[in-house]
Amino acid sequence: MIRQFELVDLVKSYDPNADEEALDRAYVFAMKAHGNQIRASGDPYFLHPLEVAGILTDYKLDSATIVTALLHDTIEDTNATQEEVNKQFGNEVGRLVDGVTKLTRIELQSDHAKQAENFRKLLLAMSDDIRVLLVKLADRLHNMRTLHHIKKEDKRQRIALETMEIYAPLAERIGMQEMKNELEDLAFAETNPDARKSIMARLEYLRAEGGDLVERIKKELSETLTQAGLKVEIKGREKLPYSIWRKMQHKEVAFEQLSDIMAFRVLVGSIEDCYHALGIIHSSYRVVPGRFKDFISTAKPNGYRSLHTGVLGPEQHRIEIQIRTNDMHDIAENGVAAHWTYKQKAGKTEGRQYRWIRELLDILEHAASPDEFLEHTKLEMYQDQVFCFTPRGDLINMPQGATSVDFAYAVHSEVGDRCVGAKVNGRMIPLRKELRNGDQVEILTSKVQTPSPTWERFVVTGKARARIRRFVHSQEREQYLQLGRAILQRAFREEGYEFTEKALSGVLKVFKQGTTGDLTSQVGAGHLNARDIVEAVFPGTRKKRDQNVVPLTKARSKKGKDGGKNSSEHAIPIKGLIPGMAVHYAGCCHPLPGDRIVGIITTGKGVTIHTIDCDTLEKYADTPERWLDVSWHQQTEDPEIHVGRVHLTVSNEPGVLGTLSMVIGKNGGNISNLKITNRSLEFYDLLIDIEVQDLKHLTEIIAALRATPAINMVERARG
Repeated sequence: MIRQFELVDLVKSYDPNADEEALDRAYVFAMKAHGNQIRASGDPYFLHPLEVAGILTDYKLDSATIVTALLHDTIEDTNATQEEVNKQFGNEVGRLVDGVTKLTRIELQSDHAKQAENFRKLLLAMSDDIRVLLVKLADRLHNMRTLHHIKKEDKRQRIALETMEIYAPLAERIGMQEMKNELEDLAFAETNPDARKSIMARLEYLRAEGGDLVERIKKELSETLTQAGLKVEIKGREKLPYSIWRKMQHKEVAFEQLSDIMAFRVLVGSIEDCYHALGIIHSSYRVVPGRFKDFISTAKPNGYRSLHTGVLGPEQHRIEIQIRTNDMHDIAENGVAAHWTYKQKAGKTEGRQYRWIRELLDILEHAASPDEFLEHTKLEMYQDQVFCFTPRGDLINMPQGATSVDFAYAVHSEVGDRCVGAKVNGRMIPLRKELRNGDQVEILTSKVQTPSPTWERFVVTGKARARIRRFVHSQEREQYLQLGRAILQRAFREEGYEFTEKALSGVLKVFKQGTTGDLTSQVGAGHLNARDIVEAVFPGTRKKRDQNVVPLTKARSKKGKDGGKNSSEHAIPIKGLIPGMAVHYAGCCHPLPGDRIVGIITTGKGVTIHTIDCDTLEKYADTPERWLDVSWHQQTEDPEIHVGRVHLTVSNEPGVLGTLSMVIGKNGGNISNLKITNRSLEFYDLLIDIEVQDLKHLTEIIAALRATPAINMVERARG
């Protein structure tokens, strides 16, 4: 355990102006606050914030960050309050501790939606001050190092998976490569221990076979570069097990087929020396095609700069070589922490210089739900980069596999929304074609263009997908609003009332809706019944109607006492049934008076009525004793309400659902349910349940629908 004076000396060794008094007070405050608390490992809890602070001193962070590390769990896990922290350590530390406290609650949520909601807080907090994320990453790193002490396997799995999906990509995005590697490897040991053990065993075997192979390669590379007049430092290492496993999965190859499991870093004095060293290596060893990458002229979004190449190096081993200056190496290993300046700037930090953070915040604004936001941010964080240029020469970086539509949204959201075409290197290309490194992309726009729902099938950036989905959701809502309004107007009119928005506003709480628009769109989507809403607005309406009309459910279950002509006026109009037997109409074929029908006896349910050509009847072919020969009675003067189902394909254009509803209403039908089964840029496929009197009535409605220009296809649905 680091002692108090040792921690202070450690911070002052790289920051002579560090606030020694604040560090001392934070050490004592945290120790007293955590008191006798014990971690799962059996160690005093105070050891955890102390280790987190120690991790951050390795990155030479300022005293405010180290103080925050010491205090980061006090508000969440002890009796200390935010007011106490603000009073004793100032607003800057108080704000940082509050930010970390909010993020810590992510770990306490097992519910996915709550985790996604809290992930929003993470992005918002770190966009204001990146130090919040640095403390959180160090906190997670120490928790992962001690993960094996947690007894519950499901909890270990959840923490490891969360680390792999959220924290490791975030560490990579801010350039903290070493931390990212350790987080991934620790998580890999929990999520796939067998695979990690297998790779470790094979690495041990290679070490035994090759002896001091890494040292021999380092020595030969050093001699080759030194003889050419370069002063170099060479570092060699094996790739970590998770990195090897990921490459095996990506390339779909076995361990034995990987020949570049060793990476060497050549550190030189200047940028000119980087390219000089590259020339020497390429002239001394055979180059592996397609492995050269120049991240010096086009740095990664997290500031990473280096030259990468693959060669058949010393002893004919295929190796990866990274060439960089010492400053570049510092940034490559420590990322944003390497940029840190220790002059206090009244809380101003570097967080907002990261374009990707701004893009994630843009996704936050447009995602429809927390889950969707989490999905899109994972898309943004995970994938490798491709670099393209605008016609003016501005560099745009995107995930690998990005298309012109992704590029358009990366330039500006409005450019993406209005995109109609793209020129790549002066030639028109399909919008779905993937872009390659170095492409110059010109986006063609139109003021009348809107995002196409089909774009979502091929875009890869979270920002593009969030914008497209938002537009599609708004279009669907508009269609549902029109349809819902038409259905409600008809329902109100049938009961003799005038439809008004004011009438709906009084029953919003009853149906748990926020606005009248929400309520109307829910009716249009088929989630709410219009007659239920009329009943809620005008209580007693249903009772009044029931005096004249028998509801479908009652008509299906009630039977006259004698079952004959003198039975109840609204008896089920089916002949051949046993008196008193319960009757149901099959939902697979929706039989109507006029159809040839058959009854199937089901234990505990009574008789289910099917059309004679229903596909479901094949299941009962081997049980003829369950079949009943039934038929419809002649129609009464007050016919029963039945439900027929139709399948339609309609044009995807404004107003078509309103037209559809009007045609059905004019022909005496009533929509009881509607479902959109497929949607494309040009057409919708719909399933609609319509309340009708009989087969003839449904046939008349289908004929009227077929005569409507906006409706391309109508047929009675089967199944």
